[in-house]
Amino acid sequence: MTFPRRFALALLITLSWVACAPGGKEPDATSAEEARASLVVDLQTAIAGSGAETVGLYYRSLGEPDSVTLDADVRMHAASTMKVPVMMRLYADQEAGLLSMDDSMVVTTTFHSIVDGTPYELPAASDSDTALYRMVGEAVGYRELVERMITRSSNLATNLLIAEAEPARIAELMADIGADSMDVLRGVEDLQAFQAGLSNTTTARSLGAVMRAVARGEGFEEASRDSMLAILERQEFRENIPAGLPEGTRVANKTGWITGIRHDAAVVFPHPHPGSAPPYVLVVMVRGHPGDGQGTELMQRLSRRVWSYHTR
Repeated sequence: MTFPRRFALALLITLSWVACAPGGKEPDATSAEEARASLVVDLQTAIAGSGAETVGLYYRSLGEPDSVTLDADVRMHAASTMKVPVMMRLYADQEAGLLSMDDSMVVTTTFHSIVDGTPYELPAASDSDTALYRMVGEAVGYRELVERMITRSSNLATNLLIAEAEPARIAELMADIGADSMDVLRGVEDLQAFQAGLSNTTTARSLGAVMRAVARGEGFEEASRDSMLAILERQEFRENIPAGLPEGTRVANKTGWITGIRHDAAVVFPHPHPGSAPPYVLVVMVRGHPGDGQGTELMQRLSRRVWSYHTR
């Protein structure tokens, strides 16, 4: 376990104090520091008791330069969280006039390994969205493919789109937004690349930078930002961070899971009216959780605690 060795204090945590509380009231510095310290201890306690091998956590208010990070620089398999950078690259290309979301491509299940070009098939059985496999040979629009890639976590849509987005150009975009540790190298089920140690990886900090860039529209036009957020808000997998929030809370998130791995990255919008707590980013990455849910209950608990602190 990583956390028990530093459980007593808020080690490896980046904290910075701001002058105003989320609601705009002048806070008492001592009480604010106590609230932050209590948050850190509660998060560490939950993680230490979860049985997980490693948990990376990144929390940041979008209205203030404060953050809480726990093992946020530990690199893990990105799983399906890498699909957000693919979407971002495509929207950047649309703004540059390189493509239109109204364009389409022919669906195929045959792809080529990044190792040596060897062809491989993407099986429907390994995908959370099987409907697209019934469209093989048909032309499907980029807009629908992006929707399926994010909301249903379609692996087939991802592999089709990543060929257009290109890993090298995705890396350039990630560097521009400060997500240097988000590495999107290959499509899904490229087993030859996996065996060669070539996998899509990220840290909680870089995944947080990705979600922050989408929420703020960093480097994007307002229309692109709104479209990307709307797609993330239509996410169908809501059992992790969103399940720890009050019913009806607006949240845009992307999950990712493989054996022994479960992640969730979210932008949370506490209130619809001005003057209340600003939106915030929360990323939780879990590796090596012993439970059947691979950390779902833990993520819900962490989400509830961050919400309570942020909206206090």
